[in-house]
Amino acid sequence: MAYQIPPSEKAQFKPHSIRLMDQVREVMRYHHYSIRTEEAYIKWILAFIRFNGKQHPKSLGKREIEGFLSDMAVNKNYAASTQSLALNAIVFLYKRVLDLPIADDLEPTRSKKAVRLPVVLSKTEAAQILSAMTGVNALLAKLMYGAGLRVMELLRLRVQDIDFANGYLIVRDGKGGKDRSTLLAQSIVPELKAHLVEIKALFEQDRADNVAGVYLPNLLDKKFPNAGVTWGWQYAFPSKTLSTDPRTGAIRRHHLDESGLGKALRAAKVKVGIDKRVTSHIFRHSFATHLLEAGTNIRVVQKLLGHADVKTTEIYTHVLQQNLQAVTSPLELIQSAIDNDSSS
Repeated sequence: MAYQIPPSEKAQFKPHSIRLMDQVREVMRYHHYSIRTEEAYIKWILAFIRFNGKQHPKSLGKREIEGFLSDMAVNKNYAASTQSLALNAIVFLYKRVLDLPIADDLEPTRSKKAVRLPVVLSKTEAAQILSAMTGVNALLAKLMYGAGLRVMELLRLRVQDIDFANGYLIVRDGKGGKDRSTLLAQSIVPELKAHLVEIKALFEQDRADNVAGVYLPNLLDKKFPNAGVTWGWQYAFPSKTLSTDPRTGAIRRHHLDESGLGKALRAAKVKVGIDKRVTSHIFRHSFATHLLEAGTNIRVVQKLLGHADVKTTEIYTHVLQQNLQAVTSPLELIQSAIDNDSSS
């Protein structure tokens, strides 16, 4: 369970704050971590400190780290991915914030990585749910199903990342910090263009009201000071209301919150009578599965999804619609004998 510091984290930064959690925030913002990663790391660092009687991490070491991580697996039954996230947070704390060595041979009890099949909609079910949705949430759901996007990749989509001329979307800084391109269904183009006309009016009103420019990642606002107030950099799905940037305090327009899409999907599935667990991610699963069913090469699907390893994409081969009509259940072969025995 050894951890390797990525090259992007090599530079050491000395925080100026006194409180430990403020120091963590300073260092994470220096290294341009997302606000969600910042929140997750702080959550697990605090959990680690509470688990060890609120002692300062400087007084803790390998035994306490292994004890905390093992407790997550043995007593709290956390998933392997959650345990790994907690480990990353603790290693970041020691190496990047406290500048202290951490054991390279950590051996906590590992959470078992369960292999679960993704929930996938049939083509009919996907059509039913999309037909039952309206407004911007319907457009969001169509884009997710048509492009295989993760929900935050969709909500963080910028106007300039929609390439109508070439028929694709560009995903910037996706999972693992990677860019990729994916499909833009031509059937959605008129609706998407009409949506952009609507939000451009909102953008122009913000400019007239001198609202702060849109958030830009990786200090791009320093390199391109005016980019945040240009049309191309705006979110394709902006919020209807202004909000306060938690890092700078600036009042600006952010993208939509994902909770709205989740609620709309749940309402649609109830309306059409689908009993499956439907989340926004189900359209990404369905996108991949339906492409494979249509004969698309798995390597192409891997690239469209942004998977680093084709093994991740292979999980969808387990939920493909098979030609089951050609297979006879063994129960059918003995049913007559069961009927005879029951009647005698």
